[in-house]
Amino acid sequence: MKPPGAERLTLPGPAGTLEALVEIPAGDAADAEPGGGPAAFGVVCHPHPLYGGTLDNKVAYTLARAFIECGAPAIRFNFRGVGASAGRYDEGRGETEDALAVIRYGRQRWPGAALWLAGFSFGAAVAVRAAQHASPETLVTVAPGVTRVGMEGVPSPRCRWLLVQGDADEVVEPAAVLEWALGQSPAPDIRRFAGCGHFFHGRLHELRQTVVQFLTSRA
Repeated sequence: MKPPGAERLTLPGPAGTLEALVEIPAGDAADAEPGGGPAAFGVVCHPHPLYGGTLDNKVAYTLARAFIECGAPAIRFNFRGVGASAGRYDEGRGETEDALAVIRYGRQRWPGAALWLAGFSFGAAVAVRAAQHASPETLVTVAPGVTRVGMEGVPSPRCRWLLVQGDADEVVEPAAVLEWALGQSPAPDIRRFAGCGHFFHGRLHELRQTVVQFLTSRA
């Protein structure tokens, strides 16, 4: 697969500008033509801002590559207070608003395209929070930090939903994630990675394949 075209830009956010990276599948001329845009676009939320999480995180990168492999432009962005993004950490509340601002940009750029929303760890919990307002077609959550972000009162996502969790996660308790997931209605499609830690070291290719398979499945 040819490398995607990349565009670094700043987007308007609720706490100031947000640093973002937009990647377009190679050879995708549809992005520029009204009425000929992609069928879907992806937004990827990165892990915890206070623990080194940025848009360049390897798992966030892997999720974006899965979207691109399926023909969807992908937007990664830095939450408020990270990199060149304005503002300060807001315990998931403001970060949810940041994600919604990025989604608005994507919908303006690609009118009519479906939203594929994804996140890793803290970013996955934020994606679930954002889903209630953004109504994505598809949600992908990897090791969601539901024990570290306030999820009280957040309704179950009403869309196609994949949850990937390593059973040797040393950051987010796997049993707590699975208990939370199975309590959702409808519950997500859960894929467990045996012996896999939080950061998917040595398992990123497998993660990408799992996400691509889910995105291309019509089941």
